[in-house]
Amino acid sequence: MSTTKINVTITDQAASAASGSARSDRAAARARRKAENAPEIPPRALAPTPFARIAGIIALSIATLYFIVPVFWLVVASTKNNQDLTSTFGFWFANWNLDTNYASLMSWTQGLFWRWVGNSVLYSTTAGVIGTLLAVMAGYAIAKFAFPGKKIMVGIIMGGLLLPVALLTVPLYIEFHALGLTNTLWAIIIPSAASPFGVFLGMVYAQSSVPNELIEAARIDGASEARIFFTIVLRLLAPAMVTIFLFIFVATWNNFLLPLMMISSQELKPVTLGLYGMMSYYSPDKGAVMLGALLGVLPLIALFFTLQRYWRSGLSAGAVKG
Repeated sequence: MSTTKINVTITDQAASAASGSARSDRAAARARRKAENAPEIPPRALAPTPFARIAGIIALSIATLYFIVPVFWLVVASTKNNQDLTSTFGFWFANWNLDTNYASLMSWTQGLFWRWVGNSVLYSTTAGVIGTLLAVMAGYAIAKFAFPGKKIMVGIIMGGLLLPVALLTVPLYIEFHALGLTNTLWAIIIPSAASPFGVFLGMVYAQSSVPNELIEAARIDGASEARIFFTIVLRLLAPAMVTIFLFIFVATWNNFLLPLMMISSQELKPVTLGLYGMMSYYSPDKGAVMLGALLGVLPLIALFFTLQRYWRSGLSAGAVKG
């Protein structure tokens, strides 16, 4: 056998070995991904009975329909005109008037519709960021520090969970009017950033997820309390922060009574108040209003799909720790 032929054989064997190693690596990667995506099977002693499993499936199916059916109806209604909305089947399409409804939406709102959506995004995001930071700071302080009046403060926060938001709107309007802050951005952002539920969730999560030994070690190394909080504690509280942010964001987006009392300028209205103004006209274009409602809820859907993994982990952690 010639030297050239031997070299070719050795090269083929090396290529075959490399190809086999690559296949084994890909197979290992597929197995690892399959194991990561596999559903967690509870221990046999904790597994539900067949009746409980069927009842759970039925309950989840009803809950799914409860949330999906209105969204589907909204999608269908946004493509219809006023006549089709009342004369055709509500859960199926009729004449396609989506472009006409969009033109009517822009006309009725004098081109301010997307500004209202932007205002809602601004109010909800700013209130969510500020409220989340304040909530975890307060929750961490209550969970990890001893100070006079701590139990009273916790009781007040728990009481705040039970108070309806609408009950506080009129006193807030009187105070903000006296301060000259009505019809400004802060009339929406400041009240929305206060979240008793966020403080409660931050407190529960900090009690279980921030070890005292870690804080003491950082203090021994000479770190200040502010550095410990912003460089260590905030990372440990990240899942809870996402959950708190989403709750504040959604609550601010859906709040109607507070903007109704605080805001009178067309340019400062959120999308909920703007759509309500469209419905207050005589014989409103309901198809345009339905399209506005559909477009106005898209940012919320995108936010939920983006953060759902962190939101679910933070919510479940807050449910079992404490």
